[in-house]
Amino acid sequence: MREYLPLLIVGAIIGVFTIIFVVAYLLMKNKKEAIGFDRHMPDGEIMKRLMKYATPYWKQFLVVLVLMLLSIAYDLISPMIIGNIEELVKAEFDLSLLYRMVIAYIAVLLVSMVCTYAQAIILQRTGQKILSALRQDLFTHIESLSHEQLNQIPVGKLVTRVTNDTNAISMMFTNILVTMVKNVFVIVGVLGAMLLLNYLLTLMVLCFVPFVILFTVIFRKFSRAVYRKVKDGTTDINTYLSENLSGIKITQIFNREEAKMNEFLEKSDRLRKAKQSQIFVNGVFRPMVYVLYISSVLCLLYLGAKSIIKNTTFMGQAITSGTIVTFYMYVSKFFNPIQTLAEQFNFLQSAFASAEKIFTVFDMQPEVVDEPDAIELDSIRGEIEFRNVWFCYNPDEWVLQDVSFHVLPRQTVAFVGSTGSGKSTILSLICRNYDIQKGQILIDGIDIKKIKIASLRRHFGQMLQDVFLFSGTIRSNIVLREESFTDEEVWDACKYVNADSFINKLEDGLNEVVRERGNNFSAGQRQLLSFARTILHKPAVMILDEATANIDTETELLIQDSLEKMKNIGTMLVVAHRLSTIQHADNIILLSHGRILEQGTHQELLHNKGAYHHLYTLQYNKQLLQAKN
Repeated sequence: MREYLPLLIVGAIIGVFTIIFVVAYLLMKNKKEAIGFDRHMPDGEIMKRLMKYATPYWKQFLVVLVLMLLSIAYDLISPMIIGNIEELVKAEFDLSLLYRMVIAYIAVLLVSMVCTYAQAIILQRTGQKILSALRQDLFTHIESLSHEQLNQIPVGKLVTRVTNDTNAISMMFTNILVTMVKNVFVIVGVLGAMLLLNYLLTLMVLCFVPFVILFTVIFRKFSRAVYRKVKDGTTDINTYLSENLSGIKITQIFNREEAKMNEFLEKSDRLRKAKQSQIFVNGVFRPMVYVLYISSVLCLLYLGAKSIIKNTTFMGQAITSGTIVTFYMYVSKFFNPIQTLAEQFNFLQSAFASAEKIFTVFDMQPEVVDEPDAIELDSIRGEIEFRNVWFCYNPDEWVLQDVSFHVLPRQTVAFVGSTGSGKSTILSLICRNYDIQKGQILIDGIDIKKIKIASLRRHFGQMLQDVFLFSGTIRSNIVLREESFTDEEVWDACKYVNADSFINKLEDGLNEVVRERGNNFSAGQRQLLSFARTILHKPAVMILDEATANIDTETELLIQDSLEKMKNIGTMLVVAHRLSTIQHADNIILLSHGRILEQGTHQELLHNKGAYHHLYTLQYNKQLLQAKN
């Protein structure tokens, strides 16, 4: 009994650690719903949806499988060759046989290296194709979401989904899954080789496997928790940065740098703690698997040395020095894949967590979609009609209430009223950025829900107060990267809206660089570029939402001249606070609290002495007072 005391000590140590981990696992399991680390989407469903992107490349994965089988030949054959060399050195030495064994070892190693290299190249190329397809589908789906849905999701969160999360999935296809499959083959192959070599020593090694499996299950639960926290922390920081870097000028104006920094540090600290938890979990698991590996090696050397020194057998099987050397290498190759296999759960959980977040976006069904029988419109006349339209952003908080009006083709109609009266909402509904709850909106007598959304919006040109310019050039911002327009057509559009007045002064003209959001141009210049963009695409209906607000007097004269020209192109809908800018409109609609108070021409409304007359008088007196001062 005394001679087996070292083995009993090893078993006792492993048993103590096992009890500690099982207790920690049970405590964690009881709290899992409270801390919220369990995903809502099963792993099987995630894999099923991901496999749709991998299926087109099944031939490449089949080639990788064949290369993998060839590459693991080194793991299976090399220990036998080394063991035979040990036996050769110990017995009668044969130099030619040694040369043949060394050559065989080198050949197996070279085959393994070449196959591993080819496998890596194929996987990387295939993985990038899968990643590209996934990103393209995700970006396309985000584009299909309605304005309301996009308003509910922070931009930083969407950026994280398209970049960080898709990268984690790419890692799964290019590394994790293949490595896991390879490790399974290595484990099975090594186990088979050990059984053929000495089944009793193999059974001794297998005594440690249940503990490895148990530790792996426990480790998987803990890693799942910390990886979700890391993902959530990363998304939180990206969202915060996206918003606050965009509004950093406001932060500086109100001297809130320190407060914003404290908020950022708080979020960074949460991510730091999540990362530390991740490191701690990995730091506990890896040493424990290594302890099991070392324990199995110690038992192997103890039993082998005891058998050789005393010239005895181990349970009836003889153990030679060559057997010990071969088994030592096999044990290493047996436990390393097990440890790697368990560690791959880290990355697999990361990929699954990312995939779940991506599929959460995919599962958001667009709220504004084409009807099954929606039609294409090649052209429209520009007749618009609202019939008893009711609309609200939030339930029972009506923004428009029973609104009805009729716009004839090529008319200019202006919407006026106080902030929140529903002016801009009307323009959004015409383009079907939102769907109404009651009533009907008609274009040329056709319900807009019966028209394909892309076809409908193709005939509208929108010029908003806050003009958005993309990074690029003036030309790319006007044509929106459609190369079907010639420079002559672009210049004609610029001249038509008086944008050439400042473009001609630029060194590179149409090729002048536009920085982020067009911050190297004034508000008036950006507005003129938006006019040129609209005119170039020849819309049948033009929408101007406060397009002349916050513009200097000189630029406003250019814009007013441009607007007069644009009236001849098609129907024009205008939202304006300054009533002096819409005096020549064919119809002026005054809104209040989502209802139409009155409508008519400028002269008609003044003659009626109603709400419009009161509003115009207030603005006129204010302008006179400012002129005197």
